[in-house]
Amino acid sequence: QVQLVESGGGLVQAGDSLRLSCAVSGRTFSNGAMGWFRQAPGKEREFVAAINWSGGGKYYADSVKGRFTISGDSAKNTVYLQMNSLKPEDTAVYYCAGTYKTYARYAREYAYWGQGTQVTVSS
Repeated sequence: QVQLVESGGGLVQAGDSLRLSCAVSGRTFSNGAMGWFRQAPGKEREFVAAINWSGGGKYYADSVKGRFTISGDSAKNTVYLQMNSLKPEDTAVYYCAGTYKTYARYAREYAYWGQGTQVTVSS
């Protein structure tokens, strides 16, 4: 059984930083990829960032490039999303997801999802 649990969300002001964590139990994604997605009310789920464990490749949506950094700690089976210079438009529920594909940036390609953590950025 694969489980993903996000944590680290909260209420911050514009310009502040947050670090989200995603802890994985069960079968890990060491030969696959993990990604972060977000969804605001009334909007579709949006790709944020992904990391390929075997190749070390990292991919970001244009809207967060230069501000967000995805990283992983293999010893802890945990993926992080460091979010700097947060903007009100970053407000959303952030989801961690895993896939055994080498790379994926679309939600439908991820079979395993966490429960989500709320990030709210005030102006």
